[in-house]
Amino acid sequence: MNPYIPHTKRDIEEMLKAVGLPDVEALFSDIPEEVRRRFKPLGLPPRDEIWVFRHIAELSERSTGRGLIPFLGAGLYDHYVPPLVGHILSRAEFYTAYTPYQAEISQGTLTWMFEYQTMVCELTGMEVANSSMYDGATALAEAVYMARRTVGGSTVLVPKSLNPNVREVLATYAWAAGLRLVDVPYDEQGQLRLVEVPEDTCALIVQEPNFFGVIEDLSGLKERIGRAFLIVYVNPIALGVLEPPGKFGADVVVGEGQVLGLPLSFGGPLLGIFATKMEYLRRMPGRISGRTVDAEGKEGYVMAFQTREQHIRREEATSNICTNSALCALAATVYMAALGPEGLRRVALLSMERAYSLAERLFSLPGFRPAFSGPFLYEFAVACADAEAAVKRLRQAGIAVTSPVLLRKCGVENAFLVAVTEKRTPEELDLFVRALSS
Repeated sequence: MNPYIPHTKRDIEEMLKAVGLPDVEALFSDIPEEVRRRFKPLGLPPRDEIWVFRHIAELSERSTGRGLIPFLGAGLYDHYVPPLVGHILSRAEFYTAYTPYQAEISQGTLTWMFEYQTMVCELTGMEVANSSMYDGATALAEAVYMARRTVGGSTVLVPKSLNPNVREVLATYAWAAGLRLVDVPYDEQGQLRLVEVPEDTCALIVQEPNFFGVIEDLSGLKERIGRAFLIVYVNPIALGVLEPPGKFGADVVVGEGQVLGLPLSFGGPLLGIFATKMEYLRRMPGRISGRTVDAEGKEGYVMAFQTREQHIRREEATSNICTNSALCALAATVYMAALGPEGLRRVALLSMERAYSLAERLFSLPGFRPAFSGPFLYEFAVACADAEAAVKRLRQAGIAVTSPVLLRKCGVENAFLVAVTEKRTPEELDLFVRALSS
């Protein structure tokens, strides 16, 4: 935990007097009352600092799951990170870098940003990519805003098979912009079932693979929604073996880049991937590094586009995101460069091989069955009579899987998610099966 130095009552009074405010609440007067009502207290009793520190430390230890084998998924995955990634990131010229305002002294940063953008375009099948965003969830929300700015309309079609955590972020953005989110159901295979498209639809979102781990069929979707944007939220590792969304007419491809060389790190920091068609370049949030030549014909890199106009245009700006996850994007760049296309494909295939091996053994046990019949990549939903009890048994055996709580948010009862990456060993798969067959 970070150290915290509290203020005395007198300290607070003097600071408020200096800024001319009557109380602490007045500091938040610019926030609408409707929003402030959502604030919740931490729930800590008025105890001394030693007690609070010990209490928070105990909660932290309980939450970390130290010593558990992670078969966790739900958007973040335990992939192997080559040591090369950490070595490059630890170099001072990279880990202290921020926005490359002065191109002439930021050539190294602008170069890797350009390489990152190029790799993202190759991976997604899109024409242009920005140099990253905060995380996949906010990248998706920004893509929806971009769709609304471009084609109009106020309805966003959101699959029930979208990661519920990502949906909550999207819902917050939609609430602020007056957008209407309309659920799109899934079938018995766990795949999207698009029935109708309202006239004022600005975007259809598809997660690939979806939250259940099921691979979606993207063919024909763009034709069905007309001018509305087809926004595909991807797991980049999946694109090592699946056709890129750009081949299916996607207007925007976004995703969570944590799988590209970033550790789980208890949920952050993360990396937002954002790519689109060239015709939407000036409507895209974020920033773009470009390659050019100087007066002497020497190759160099510059900031080609950046949505810094939010400082002066405020609510009319392209985006209020004005920076990027630079160090995380560098990690992804080094990871993709180290593995190459074949290496990325091998990671996906190894994960699939081990996931299907575990699924075959697991579904041969009495009482366990696949929640959906559709094809999956390396994550799948397991249905059983008492999912909570099954998860508890796995945890007692030293194994962590995704809680049934998240699946319930998607309308799936008595099921839990299992993700199997290339890091899971045959011995760990054996332990998993034994824990549920005892």
